[in-house]
Amino acid sequence: MKNASSIEIPSILKIGNGALDSIGSYMKEAAFEQVVIYFGNGLIDLFGGRVMESLKQSGIHVLEYREIDTIDIDDIIGMAFSLPSKTQAVISIGGGKVIDAGKYAAFLKNLPFISVPTSSSSDGFSSASASLIVEGRRTSVPARLACGIIVDTEVIRTAPEKFIYSGIGDMVSKITAIYDWVYEAELGYSQLNDFAVMIAKKAVNSFVRTPYQSIKDELFLKELLDSLAMSGIANEIAGSSAPTSGSEHLISHALDKLLELPQLHGIQVGVATYIMSIVHDHRQKRVNTVLTETGFWDYSASLGMKKSDFIRAIDMAPSIKPHRHTYLHEETYREAAKRVVEEDSVLARVLQ
Repeated sequence: MKNASSIEIPSILKIGNGALDSIGSYMKEAAFEQVVIYFGNGLIDLFGGRVMESLKQSGIHVLEYREIDTIDIDDIIGMAFSLPSKTQAVISIGGGKVIDAGKYAAFLKNLPFISVPTSSSSDGFSSASASLIVEGRRTSVPARLACGIIVDTEVIRTAPEKFIYSGIGDMVSKITAIYDWVYEAELGYSQLNDFAVMIAKKAVNSFVRTPYQSIKDELFLKELLDSLAMSGIANEIAGSSAPTSGSEHLISHALDKLLELPQLHGIQVGVATYIMSIVHDHRQKRVNTVLTETGFWDYSASLGMKKSDFIRAIDMAPSIKPHRHTYLHEETYREAAKRVVEEDSVLARVLQ
């Protein structure tokens, strides 16, 4: 557990309509004058002009910018140690790949990292870890919480809806993640950090209670992104991902290993959250209401996900993080989860 005096929080946190056009002023306020920018595939054409103009107007010198589409750790190490010597901050603009790559490169060079996600698919943009390819396998490696988080809600709104659904699934998962963490702490396998629990609970509760007409409403998107950012801070306080990643995440990580073409992380996590909320007998009605009313279930039902894959993933789940002790680390609860997959009427429409 981290000492409270060592907690890092973002010094820049800007979430709102048009935030991308103000990136230069945000960098100037933070006293960054020379930066390197990594864009996701195809995003220089989409956003490069706006970003460069904003930085130019604020007198920020872009030492290097390019698109990257790799999360191979050897590639990222090479990127890190080829950064210009005058670099004061690394900015990543795009989805999970470029965010993780830039985050880890900045971590290796002990440089501030600015996270600028263009989708709301998960809380990865605010986490202190990076998901990279290590020796051919997707692996979570330690990094550092972003020094800055800048999210333009208009950019998020215009991204494909599947990314919003994925973010919804990842956000609602904090309900079951916290429950798992409390459970393993009660058994003596972990130690709770009450402040991290409070932050994670406040984040998810604020999100699930947000009124909206459409998932593209400004208030809904801002609340989703605010809550995902708060999740990363809860992890920073705890010194681990336990406040926001429990048995539901183990199922998703197992699916990533089992399937040639897994679904978006948050989609898998959302389905697994519903399963585990029933196993926990904790807030399953709330979880189902959110996933129903946002359209998450309707979208998920179109993907052709299979019951048999989730059953295999449930069996594999404990091996993903053997040092943890979630509900799924016990056979009784794995069997209960598999029964939910086989028998639940909601999942009968979603899983084949």
